[in-house]
Amino acid sequence: MTPDLRQLRYFVAVAEESSFTRAASRLMITQQSLSQQINALERILGAKLFNRDSRGTRLSDTGSLFLPEARAVLDRADEAVAVVRRAVRGETGRLRLAFLATTANHLLPPVVRAAREHLPGLELITEETSIAPLVDGVLSGEFDLAFTRPPQVPGLAARTIVTEQVCVVLPEGHPLADRTELTLAELAGERWVMTPRSSWEPWHRTFDENFRAAGFSPEIVARDASVQGLLGLVAAGVGITRLGWSAHNLRRTGVVFVPLAGEVTPTEMIWRPDNTSPALRRVIDVVTELAAATDLTTTG
Repeated sequence: MTPDLRQLRYFVAVAEESSFTRAASRLMITQQSLSQQINALERILGAKLFNRDSRGTRLSDTGSLFLPEARAVLDRADEAVAVVRRAVRGETGRLRLAFLATTANHLLPPVVRAAREHLPGLELITEETSIAPLVDGVLSGEFDLAFTRPPQVPGLAARTIVTEQVCVVLPEGHPLADRTELTLAELAGERWVMTPRSSWEPWHRTFDENFRAAGFSPEIVARDASVQGLLGLVAAGVGITRLGWSAHNLRRTGVVFVPLAGEVTPTEMIWRPDNTSPALRRVIDVVTELAAATDLTTTG
C-alpha cells in the first residue's frame, strides 16, 4: 500500500510543528484524527516516524530521512495541480497562429508581443501564408487562429480587429498621384495589376462586384500572387492596383497610395467554433483588447 497525499501533509505538519496539538490546529482537524492518520502511515511504511517523550514530539531517524522525500512528493503534486490550473485558465500550452501575408508585417509583431506579455507560459508557433492554405489550415485544425481578410467560407467564427482605408496604388508621377482622394469610377481607363483569380475566388467575386458598381470592367495587364510583387509592378509603371493602407509599409518609394472614397476593408481573426482550447480564448481576448487600444494598421 502507498501513502496518500493527505497522510504525507499530516506527517510534514507534525514534523514542522514538533507537536501533534499544534499540527492538528494548523490542519484544522482533531488531534485524535491526526494521530490515527500518522499511525496508519507508520503501519504502511513499517517504521516509526516520531519519538514522543516529556520534551515533546521529535522525528525519529527514519522520520528525518522521510521528511525531505515527503516534502518533494507534496511539492511535485502541488506543481502538477498548478500546471493543470494554468492550462485550464489558458496560460500554458501551444497555439499555432497563421497570418495572411498582407497582414503579417503590421500585425504579427504586436499580436505576438501582447500574447507573450499576458501569457508568458504559452508557446506560440507563427506562420505567414496565403489565403487558401490559411483557410484550409484553420478548417483542418492545423492552425488554431488566423489573421486575414474576408470574405472567407461558412463554418468559421470571425471577429473584426481592425478596419482600414482601401487605397489605389499609383506609380510616382501618375497624373492622379497628387489627389487626396479618388473614386473607383475615375480609374476606369487605367491598366490594372492584380492577384491571380485562382488565389482566392471569394475575393475576386467581390472585386468584380466593386468594378461593376463603378461602371467598368478593368483591363488587367499583369498578375502577381504577392503584395510586394504587385507594388513592384506598380512602381515599374506596368499598371495600378488596389490595397489596404497598411500595405504602404511594404514599399516606401516608387508608389503613391491614394484613398478610395468610401472604401474600407476589415482584418479578422478566424477560428473553428468547436476549438475549445482555453489558450485560444485567452489569446482572442488579448488581441481584442489590443485592437481596442491600438491602431494596428500602423504598428509593426
